[in-house]
Amino acid sequence: MKLYRNFFKRAIDIAASGCGLIVLSPVLAVVTTWLHFANKGAGAFFFQERPGKDGKIFKVVKYKTMTDEKDADGKLLPDAQRLTKVGRFVRSTSIDELPQLWNVLKGDMSLVGPRPLVVKYLPLYSPEQARRHEVRPGITGWAQCHGRNSIPWHQKFAYDVWYVDHLTFKTDLQVIFLTLKKVLVREGISQEGEATMEPFNGHN
Repeated sequence: MKLYRNFFKRAIDIAASGCGLIVLSPVLAVVTTWLHFANKGAGAFFFQERPGKDGKIFKVVKYKTMTDEKDADGKLLPDAQRLTKVGRFVRSTSIDELPQLWNVLKGDMSLVGPRPLVVKYLPLYSPEQARRHEVRPGITGWAQCHGRNSIPWHQKFAYDVWYVDHLTFKTDLQVIFLTLKKVLVREGISQEGEATMEPFNGHN
């Protein structure tokens, strides 16, 4: 287990992300152009600081699925109003996560691990929930293949910590298989009544 966690997992990440970026480059080029126009000048990529392993901050890159449209007071419109039809498709098929292969290649992320959340959540975690940062965050994870955005935060964090304690090659293969299955049937894209996921307001 330790050998896989400390060496082979990273080696697989480098090989898989490098090959993925090369093989998927035509798809990435088409989606980038598509989103450039659909987002009404807001750009095709979204960069944001996220905490990685041991809470180290890095910049995650994703496809941008929303416009930057604002109301009369200059405030961004609600997510549901800014999410474009193209963006909804890109998100529902998880294509928006593909640019993170670059983060995996750089070593910021892994193919499998707890999803990197926003920096402002760091002080809100309980000590147990904060254990999700003991490993590199992933493009997909145990929580994503067991409900994704449709499950409550406390359950999602419980799955993240379970993964930290059961990180093996077999577990990662399970995650990848189950994630592909979820993507094909487009399950767990959002919580009921939300365009994506409700904000996390503290551990419970």
